[in-house]
Amino acid sequence: MSQESQDNAARASGAHEGNPAFYARYAALQLRRHPHGILEIVMNGAHANKSGLATADEHMHRELAEIWRDIDRDPETRVALIRGEGKGFSAGGDLGLVEQMANDFDVRARVWREARDLVYNVINCGKPIVSAMHGPAVGAGLVAGLLADISIATKTARIIDGHTRLGVAAGDHAAIVWPLLCGMAKAKYYLLLCEPVSGEEAERIGLVSLAVDESELLPKAFDVAQKLANGSQTAIRWTKYALNNWLRSAGPAFDTSLALEFMGFAGPDVREGIESLRARRPADFKGHDPF
Repeated sequence: MSQESQDNAARASGAHEGNPAFYARYAALQLRRHPHGILEIVMNGAHANKSGLATADEHMHRELAEIWRDIDRDPETRVALIRGEGKGFSAGGDLGLVEQMANDFDVRARVWREARDLVYNVINCGKPIVSAMHGPAVGAGLVAGLLADISIATKTARIIDGHTRLGVAAGDHAAIVWPLLCGMAKAKYYLLLCEPVSGEEAERIGLVSLAVDESELLPKAFDVAQKLANGSQTAIRWTKYALNNWLRSAGPAFDTSLALEFMGFAGPDVREGIESLRARRPADFKGHDPF
C-alpha cells in the first residue's frame, strides 16, 4: 500500500488519540497534544537499549525522518517539542542495524535516504521545534536535538557525536550545523575525537540555546514552546525559514559528509568499531588510508 493510501485509510478511520489520523502509524514516537497547539514528541522507552535509552533502531530511525513532514501539514500543531524519557535523551544507532548496513547494500541505501530526509525535513519543517535534552544525547535523536530551532539541555547532559569512534565519517547533522553553531575549531575537536560535551559547555560554546538544571528542563522547554505558539505564526515561521537558509547553503557539505559516512559503512573500520563497542574495549583500527 502506498503512503498516500495509508494516509487516506487512516483518515477514514478517524483521529488517533486526539491527533490527526496520519499520526496513527507512529509507534516508536509517542505523540501528546498540549494546549495552544503544542505537540510533544517522546522517543519511546519501549525502544530502549539495556541502559534505558531510546535507541535508533530501524523503526525509530524511520519515524524520526518522517514525523517532521506530518507536523508541517498538521493544522492543529503550532510548535513541536521533542524529548527523551528515562535515563537520557537518546542513544546511538542500534548495533544490529549498523551491522545490517555494513553487510547489505539495500539496507545501507534505505538508511542513507532516511538520514538525509531527517536532516532536511527538520530544516524544512515550517513549524518551530524545541528540544529538551537530558542525560546522554547521541545518534539520530541528537540530529533533531541540535537542529531544533530552540535547543535546551540540562547542564549535566552529555552530547556525543560518536561516528569516528564507530569507524565512519561524521555525517548526519554534524557538517551542516556544528561549524555554524560553535565554530570550526570546536567542531573539529569534538567531531574528530568523539569527545563528550556537557550541556553547560555546549551552551558556553553556542552548540545549544540554553542549559538549565535538571528540574527546570521540561518547565523551561514548555514555557518556550508556549511563547512560540502564542506568537505571530507568520512572523515566527518566516523568520525560521529565512534563518534556515544558512543551513540550506551548507547542503553540499552535508551531502558530502553523509555520502562519506555511508561509504564507510561498506569499509573495514566499521566492523572493528562494531566489535569493539560490543566488547566494550578500545577500537584497534588498522590505519587504512583512503587517499
